[in-house]
Amino acid sequence: MNAETPSKAGRQIAWPTVITVISAAILIGAEVFGAAFAGGWALAILFGLGDSGAHIVQAVLFAIGVFVMIGFIRGAQRIEPFTKRA
Repeated sequence: MNAETPSKAGRQIAWPTVITVISAAILIGAEVFGAAFAGGWALAILFGLGDSGAHIVQAVLFAIGVFVMIGFIRGAQRIEPFTKRA
């Protein structure tokens, strides 16, 4: 193997980092998705959208929450890599 090409076999999972990021993602996810559902409900009442409108607004806010969580995980992985060299 070329000296310039890093070997995938020489990498190990950094479990403390992975567990920390997953724990933070669970905490932040609960807040983001809880706010999405509560915010969708509140906005539907505010604008008089009814039950179907509330579900649609909640789904839109939930999708935005998914993008927020993906950004969080990617940012956390950039700062705290999930693998390390053996």
